[in-house]
Amino acid sequence: MTRWRNRIGEEGVEWLLTETIRAGQRAGTVQDAHLKKVTVDTTVMEKNIAHPTDARLYEVARRKLVGLARAAGITLRQNYNRLGPRLCGKVGRYAHARQFKRMRKALRRLKGYTGRVLRDIERQMDKVADGPLKARITETTALVNRLLAQKPKDRKKLYSLHEPAVDCISKGKAHKRYEFGTKVTVATTTEGGFVVGMRALPGNPYDGHTLHEALEQVEILTDQRPDMAFVDRGYRGHGVETVRVFISGARRGVTRTIANLLRRRSAIEPMIGHMKTDGRLTRCPLKGTTGDALFAVLCGCGHNIRMILRHLRAFLCQFIWLITLIRGFTRGTGRRQKRQIAA
Repeated sequence: MTRWRNRIGEEGVEWLLTETIRAGQRAGTVQDAHLKKVTVDTTVMEKNIAHPTDARLYEVARRKLVGLARAAGITLRQNYNRLGPRLCGKVGRYAHARQFKRMRKALRRLKGYTGRVLRDIERQMDKVADGPLKARITETTALVNRLLAQKPKDRKKLYSLHEPAVDCISKGKAHKRYEFGTKVTVATTTEGGFVVGMRALPGNPYDGHTLHEALEQVEILTDQRPDMAFVDRGYRGHGVETVRVFISGARRGVTRTIANLLRRRSAIEPMIGHMKTDGRLTRCPLKGTTGDALFAVLCGCGHNIRMILRHLRAFLCQFIWLITLIRGFTRGTGRRQKRQIAA
């Protein structure tokens, strides 16, 4: 997977997205006039990690440290392979039973187990020879130190040991208060919902600060600058002056045509939903921020290909219906001629 990612790169997947746009133009799925009006929105692409509870993070960190110590030949005073998983299960059961005092006590003890193993390895780091294994141990111990030092109200917390760049994003959803992944900006044509821009945004930036980059990507991929962009209220304070930007709910300078296009803005939501359910945008399996960038653009390519195939499928059905109609008309004409000759 790493060699495949290094071979294609971000420029390669953006070239693929450009080719799907050109294919859509040739197939008639998207018109040239549609590229002048775009709709921009953001969504969250979750990472392929488990829900980051403190107990699970401490137990995973301890297990990783024990495995690295075994590989490096470090003898630990105690590895807690029997006590750690048992105590991790107790934390979940105490929380379910709302026995939070016992839960916090068990969590402190589990954190102590991880800290003891970590300090035992750090004391014996001089015994490990220089090489890739020592580099892995140094990187893992730095992450575990960061995990043990973080507080509940800290920013830029560590939510996964194998994906340290994961962000915690709150979107105000009733069924899912927090999502752990990266923010993705999506730009589609207002008429048709064809994807003309898609980019991963690590660090959870403000939506208004990402609009300029999104419109710049649309201009690069389509070879033309859009005239109008329609966004929701989360983009207030965007500062874009090269394109006319209309925010949902605006009243000043909104004609009847623009009001209809603003109502059309909400059509991007089901498009994002289709990309999540049909295009696997709901969970990114690739590693790191580079994997996020590649996977987001590839999901946009898949959405465009599905729209082109649906358009061609409808055209094929019309063509088959026309052929059937012509054959039926020809057969009926031949039968009438035979009847006339027989008479």
